[in-house]
Amino acid sequence: MATPYSPSIRRRRLSSELKRLRAQAGLTIVEAAKKAGLGKSSLGAIEQAESKAVPAGTLNKLLDLYEVTPEQRATLHELAKLAGKKGWWSQYKDLIPQMLADFEAEASTFRTYESQVIPGLLQTPQYADAIFRANLVRDDDEIDRRVEARVKRQGVLNRVDPPTFMALIDEAALRRMVGTSDVMQEQLRHLTQMASRHNINIYVLPFSAGAHPSTEGSYVIMDFTDLRDASIAYLETPATSMYLEEEHQVRLFNDMFGSTQSCAMAPVQSLAFINRLLQELEE
Repeated sequence: MATPYSPSIRRRRLSSELKRLRAQAGLTIVEAAKKAGLGKSSLGAIEQAESKAVPAGTLNKLLDLYEVTPEQRATLHELAKLAGKKGWWSQYKDLIPQMLADFEAEASTFRTYESQVIPGLLQTPQYADAIFRANLVRDDDEIDRRVEARVKRQGVLNRVDPPTFMALIDEAALRRMVGTSDVMQEQLRHLTQMASRHNINIYVLPFSAGAHPSTEGSYVIMDFTDLRDASIAYLETPATSMYLEEEHQVRLFNDMFGSTQSCAMAPVQSLAFINRLLQELEE
């Protein structure tokens, strides 16, 4: 099975390249739009990766203006083509936060802090089911689809060349009884199994750490292999989701994660701690 690609990543890369080519040509966005016969707002949307698709004719006008080589032209047309396609997650667009699975598909590194629940990519189906049922207003069909979507998202950790996954999990998330005791036992066992993988590191943030740099809430930082693809900090609320990619914004979250990690147990200690909690539940 081919590794899925992210249309959003392709769109961001295309916009970055077109912006670079315009600057290389010594043109302002107003000048480039006028010479290419486009509206300034239209070109602005393309350069900000806000356009879902860039028609071949529009792209050709820009590439003619920027005098790109045939090789560059072919590459950029392929990016535009891939950016316009949909991933498997489009069938769950009413359930998965906008573009989340899209970015996850190509992330090379995940760094996440979770204060209330186990990180979604590490949840068992039964644990996820209990989390979704806590909403109290969802019917069984919606819950089943949400669990199905979450399990599919977890496929990114099973790739032949899997991403690095670093999870800072607050002790509260490990002790909170979600579902039944059996559900929690299965979930904790699953964490120990996932922690044994070479690409997954789990850090438990104990209550004894007290106040720490990430007390304001959970977040995920995603990095990408291609240097042209800026890292993203992702935050989720009941009403919306946010994707922050400005350098100073991502730096803030990088610093928060690093400082919080220094307050947490090392992976070996964390695994021992999870096993102790598991033994307590089994007694």
